[in-house]
Amino acid sequence: MQSSSHNATDLLKKVRKIEIRTKALSHQIFAGEYHSAFKGRGMAFSEVREYQWGDDVRSMDWNVTARLRSPYVKVFEEERELTVVLLVDVSRSGLFGTVGGTRRDRIAEIAAVLSFSAILNNDKVGALFFSDRIEKFIPPKKGRSHLLHIIREMLELQPSSDGTDIGGALRFLTNAIKKKCTAFLLSDMLDVDRNGDARYEDALKVAVGRHDLSVIKVTDPLEKALPAVGLVHVKDSESGESAWINTDSRKVRDSYSSWYRSVAERETRLFNRYKVDNVEISTDGDYVKGLMALFNKR
Repeated sequence: MQSSSHNATDLLKKVRKIEIRTKALSHQIFAGEYHSAFKGRGMAFSEVREYQWGDDVRSMDWNVTARLRSPYVKVFEEERELTVVLLVDVSRSGLFGTVGGTRRDRIAEIAAVLSFSAILNNDKVGALFFSDRIEKFIPPKKGRSHLLHIIREMLELQPSSDGTDIGGALRFLTNAIKKKCTAFLLSDMLDVDRNGDARYEDALKVAVGRHDLSVIKVTDPLEKALPAVGLVHVKDSESGESAWINTDSRKVRDSYSSWYRSVAERETRLFNRYKVDNVEISTDGDYVKGLMALFNKR
């Protein structure tokens, strides 16, 4: 009994620490940046009025213009409130981290900053936690207590499965949220077939057509290049296959680095093809710079 209450106290401390740190960041930096980066995407049709000199020709309502034989334009109003959905990868690889803490810790902190920025903007926030299945979906709502519920889940959710299925998470988003939302996908994005191609391309294409999707790829320095530490036992979290590899071998290390680079290049081409805003943030890097770069891209 004492152990569980001790765990609960630890968890509350962790949540509070993340809240204090990220709330300050959200107030100082992100509320304005986030608002200017995302607010203009949601435009609701308001009315039709007669064309005035200087109006954008692209907003012409040709049906009304033809009917009344006089130029008319559509007027849009900004939808001030956004719905923000965080797609959080909680697969086993999230527990990996060598320098600045685990990937999952870093993802939790980035997601908290985005959430507080959204709440400051009076937006609804929801979260979808996924491995190779949907682990938990928290529908979008407003308010601090809802937000803290999301952060608690980020810290303590124990996934029921090891693998990663980004396509499944994107399909769930497309089906669950009918109205256009602003979605952030936080993952290492390592969900590829044997050729190194993304297994989630089709789902990404559909999701990007429906929602305003940004990818925040969280990496660890050790993933990009293997250190020379002798014989290492590795296991593929997707297939369960395991093998011993000799990291002292230059050939083995070069082959791994080349594979990783090739996967990253294909991923970049994929994001460019579907115009997906994205940023890579390392577990030992400055995520504030990374998020600012993402916001400034828009």
